[in-house]
Formats: sequence, C-alpha cells, structure tokens
Amino acid sequence: MRRVLVTGATGGLGLAVVEVLRRQGYRVRATGRDVTRGARLEGPGVEFVATDLCTPGAAQALVDGMDSVIHAAALSSPWGAKAAFHAINVAATEALLIAAKAEKCQRFVFVSSPSVYARAADQIGLRESDPVTPRPLNAYAATKIEAERRVLNAANADMACVSIRPRAIVGPDDTVLLPRVLRLMRRGRFPLLRGGQALMELTDVRDVAQALVLAEQRAPLLNGEAVNISGGHALPVREMVERFAQALNLPVKFVPVPYGPLRLAVAGMEAVCRRLPGQPEPPLTVYGLTTLAFSQMFDLSVARERLGFKPAYDAFQSAIEAAS
Repeated sequence: MRRVLVTGATGGLGLAVVEVLRRQGYRVRATGRDVTRGARLEGPGVEFVATDLCTPGAAQALVDGMDSVIHAAALSSPWGAKAAFHAINVAATEALLIAAKAEKCQRFVFVSSPSVYARAADQIGLRESDPVTPRPLNAYAATKIEAERRVLNAANADMACVSIRPRAIVGPDDTVLLPRVLRLMRRGRFPLLRGGQALMELTDVRDVAQALVLAEQRAPLLNGEAVNISGGHALPVREMVERFAQALNLPVKFVPVPYGPLRLAVAGMEAVCRRLPGQPEPPLTVYGLTTLAFSQMFDLSVARERLGFKPAYDAFQSAIEAAS
C-alpha cells in the first residue's frame, strides 16, 4: 500500500483524511502544528510529525520516502494578514511541490476552496470549466487561486496533480464556517439578505475526506484537473438558520437588510479593523456577506462519474450535531 503524507493533519479535515487512510490500510505520515491533536493520530500505520510547513527545509524532510501527498494545510479564514495567507497557502505549497517532485512522489492532491468562484452573483450548477473569479474577495481566495494554479501547472507524467474544491465543510472540529454563523445567530438578530433565498450547500467533513482519498487513488486519471465536491443538497440560508435555531433552541430574529448599503458598511468596517492594533476580525466580512447573499451550487458530474464520489452523510444534520 502507498505511503502518503497528509499535511494539515491536526485540522478538522486532516483528522478525517487520516482516519479514512488508516481504515484503508495506507501507511501515513501526518503533520501539523497541534501536538495535542497529533496525539490522536498516532497508532498502527500512522506516524505523526509536529511541523510548521513555513519552516525552511520542512517540506523536504516530510516527503522523504512518501509516494503521495494530500496537502490540506492552509490558513483558512475570511480575515487575516495577506503575508500570513501567502506564506502557508502559496509559498508552503510551492515548497511541497518542489520537494515532492525531487522525491519522485507519484501523486499530489491539493485541497482548494469554493472561494475561487466567489463573487456577488448567483451561481448555480458551477462546473470545473467555469472561470475562477477575476477579483478575489479576500486574501484567502486570492492565495487559494494562486496555489491551485501552481499545483495544476506542476502536473506531468511523473507526478499526477489533482485539486479538490470542497464546498462549506462542516464537522466536529470546524473552526471556520459554523462558528461564524453561530456567532451571528447568538447576537439574536440575523441579517437577511435578498430575502434569505440564497442557496447554500454544506459538505460533511467525512465526505470530503473520502473524496480526497479517491482523488489520491485516481490521480492519474484526473491529472492536471480540479474537481468540485459538495454534499449535493442545498437549502436557502433562511431555512438553514431556522433549522439551526430550532435545534439549538436559539431565538433568532431576521432583520431584512438591502445588500448594497450593507456591503458598503461592511467594507467600511473592514477598513477600520485593518487600522486597529492587531487588526481584529469584524463581525461580518465582505466575503461572509457574499456567502449569505448569493447562491453557489456545484455540478457534481465530474465528481460522480470520474472520481466515483457520492455523498454519504446529511451535512445539515451533521452541522447541527457539531454545533450542539
């Protein structure tokens, strides 16, 4: 069985990926910065190495003896310093690609993001052939676009490279999507944009992990391509929030707000926060606002027909369980 390096293994997605690989008998080298979570990974067939990928020389040591790389490490947030996003999302990815090529790794699977498509417009049935946004909404999206470009450009006959774009991942270790939605809900007044009819697809972290392992297995067939992944079922934002509120017994009042004026206000808050000491994250970002205001749904034809992917979990129910 192949030897696989999993980066970002102490994040919510990385933990799930290692578990799938473990069950399927792979030999795994898992790396991340969280030593406590790393202890959860140690066991038969799994070696944990505590490493910061931004450390010079880290990539070369990690890929030594590996056949494949599943690169899940990233700074995933709608807010933060541009330099920090570039360091891990772009520079560390490039270092891993160079090291993997030198080590003669045969497969490289990159975890991309639906933010590469994000824009102020409804997008239904997005296909992999649809263009990424020409104007990224934040540094995270910009660096994911650039990192994915480098990964796919590195594809050749010796190292098959695949990018997976998972939509709105939810699970017990989520630190990105659910916490921010719940933060808005717990304020008691949830901004309702465009009637709350924007469609949102959530994806269970276990389904994403399975998709990544399938991508490792079928990388030669998808060499140089990106694949969209989602839970395959969409709900309007209003209905999703209502379900969360009922399940968590959180009283929430919807406040209809026109998108245009609110976007200007949120952009103003972002500008102010960038000038404050520590650049604290504002209550709502332009990226988050766009996610709540506009539909983004994936066409899963490539995932189903060529990757062999089929969602196995109800992501909305998983989100409720994770938030409870």
